[in-house]
Amino acid sequence: MLKVKTPMTGRARRELEKRAPKLVEGEKKTLILHGTKTSNVLNRVLTEIYHLKKENCIKYSRKNENVRPFEAGGETSLEFFSQKTDCNLFVFGSHSKKRPDNLVIGRFYDHHIYDLVEVGVENFKSLQSFAYHKKIAPKMGSKPFIAFVGEGFESVEELKHLKEVLLDLLRGEVVENLNLVGVDRIYVCTAVSQNRVFLSHCALRLKKSGTVVPKMELVEVGPSMDLVVRRHRLPNEGLRKEAMKTGPEKTKVKNVKGDPILGKTGKIYIPDQKLGDMALPNKAKGVKRERREAKMNKAANGQVPKKQKGEDST
Repeated sequence: MLKVKTPMTGRARRELEKRAPKLVEGEKKTLILHGTKTSNVLNRVLTEIYHLKKENCIKYSRKNENVRPFEAGGETSLEFFSQKTDCNLFVFGSHSKKRPDNLVIGRFYDHHIYDLVEVGVENFKSLQSFAYHKKIAPKMGSKPFIAFVGEGFESVEELKHLKEVLLDLLRGEVVENLNLVGVDRIYVCTAVSQNRVFLSHCALRLKKSGTVVPKMELVEVGPSMDLVVRRHRLPNEGLRKEAMKTGPEKTKVKNVKGDPILGKTGKIYIPDQKLGDMALPNKAKGVKRERREAKMNKAANGQVPKKQKGEDST
């Protein structure tokens, strides 16, 4: 295992904070590994998964003899690679007579194995086996749609687990708002039976529909394959509770709302002040002005103004 040292600089502390578990995680990195023996089909599958997730993916081409998921002591190397590369997911490919074209997809939590799903790859078709126009080819790094078709994803335990893992593997970055013009791909997962899922990658072609929402057509661009579920391992209850922790909910402040332009705005209640019933002060400026104006009007009309206090009678 990697030797953990106390960070001595601010840069090292910030790097460790980035790798620590977070309440709200960003896009997850994927680690792709080869087993002791792999087939040509499996090599192409791992390569095309790497090309689909090239921006947030690390691929090791060497054979790893010590990596054996589902076996005691065979997961230590996986946790070492997770700590070294800071990856949250892994895809491990191996080939044997008992389990041909075998893929193991798993997730990490705090650089420890969280859960595992083992599937077999059948009827694989690569990107090169599909003919389509280059203009509709999906762009690298674009946000995909993911569609799960079939009741098995809601009723069969193995398929429900596979659905969770495929969502984390394929969804990319989590966003709140999405522009339909920028969506150009979709992954379609169809539950054929209780242990078989057909996975296909299609491009989206937008056409006019006469409404605000455009009409979408699917064009298969590959890869496509059948995934046969063989084994799966769910996380234990203690690890699941720790991984599913959420932050405290923000209490809503009454009459306060946020605006992207004005910022934080609020409403204030002001009761009726009843200005007509309020007593004015003795030396109000408005009253003095009225007295001066009345005095000037009397002088203009020839009336003798009243004597002010302090003036002589002579």
